[in-house]
Amino acid sequence: MKNIWLYISKEDLNVELEQLRDEGRDISKVLPEFKKLLKVKDELKYRKEFGELLDKTIKLPMKKDYKYFEPSDLAGIKKARPASGHKITGKLSTKVEFDRIYGAWLGRCAGCLLGKPVEGIRKAQFEKYLKSINNFPLKSYIKSVPKLLKKAKWFDRPSFINKVDHMVEDDDTNYTVAGMALMKVHGKDFKSADVANFWMNNIPILHTCTAERVAYRNFALEIDPPASAVYRNVYREWIGAQIRADFFGYVAEGDPEKAAEYAFRDASISHVKNGIYGEMWVAAMLAVAPYYDEPLKVIQAGLNQIPENCRLTEDIKEVISWYYECINYSEAINRIHKRWNENKKHHWVHTNSNAQIVAIGLLFSEMDFEKAVCRAVEAAFDTDCNGATVGSVMGMMLGAKKLPDKWVAPLHDTLETGIAGYNMVKISDMAKETIKISRRRAL
Repeated sequence: MKNIWLYISKEDLNVELEQLRDEGRDISKVLPEFKKLLKVKDELKYRKEFGELLDKTIKLPMKKDYKYFEPSDLAGIKKARPASGHKITGKLSTKVEFDRIYGAWLGRCAGCLLGKPVEGIRKAQFEKYLKSINNFPLKSYIKSVPKLLKKAKWFDRPSFINKVDHMVEDDDTNYTVAGMALMKVHGKDFKSADVANFWMNNIPILHTCTAERVAYRNFALEIDPPASAVYRNVYREWIGAQIRADFFGYVAEGDPEKAAEYAFRDASISHVKNGIYGEMWVAAMLAVAPYYDEPLKVIQAGLNQIPENCRLTEDIKEVISWYYECINYSEAINRIHKRWNENKKHHWVHTNSNAQIVAIGLLFSEMDFEKAVCRAVEAAFDTDCNGATVGSVMGMMLGAKKLPDKWVAPLHDTLETGIAGYNMVKISDMAKETIKISRRRAL
């Protein structure tokens, strides 16, 4: 049996080289071996050598002139973060609390559904297709027109709006439900090992991708967290953890520090450094989102929970500086595409590139849900992830009652998932369950 989806490939080695440079590792001693193995033709014959090379890279020393300080342990992260960002003392009424939580679930589903059928499309292709269906700038869910999709050289996927009547399964929503199911069983004191065991008992391995799939493989090899995030994991700073943040923000309403801590326990089973920070940042933003009406304040509250001198903080602050420059949305996205190469997987699926797009979607939204999710998706890169995260934050800020019917009605209050026991659920029921778990947390 050839489990190719678990093999280490030459493409993975190229990703590892980029990752090592990002992390500030001294690669001089292993570079000749990389060059040699990247030339081989039969990758399957060199699986052993590929793995052994990855075992060497994780032990490489840091360059002495590396300017960032990026711990992967919670104590280290707490010491490295800004000395601000405390619990919000105000309390939402029962009606408002439900409205905001339900809005966040709906917003996440709507943003994800908007971006799902075009995940992986490149910006030029995307614009060409949107123009051909009179939906550019993006302003509504995307329809499938097979002839025009063929011209745009894209795939006619089953998740286009004219093919669905609910929120179809996606990893961006699977993990939100997984977080809920996990805390329903283990409560506020869940541990990273509980997350790993939950995945193995409730999520099929082929429903996971990149860092999550590697971590899953490592669990099966009896490699416990946090080592499971490191062993032969070239995707350790990709976006996977960031998309798992939302429930931990929902359930820690008003307490960004606790939300970030929950997110850390989850992220550290599969990610390190900025991969972890992405999940902590999003969870903290969601925890404060019901209390602010300015996206900038929400973004800054999230940054208060991650290291001050890390690449993610620097990258988000760069977007904030663009906002202060008063440039328009198009210019902001042009700058993203100059900075990151969408044709490189390491850029297309990285935490930082997509976090910058999330920040743009929020800052350039004018507190308009439609503008927020459309601008997050129109940017290309990881469209469903960014649409989902921006939709979730905006839904939490605005509440369900203020979300436009054109965006929530097609969902029919129904979510399909790949999580055991939650195959087809009511989104409103997920919001109600979230509040029950949140109140148990407060006891």
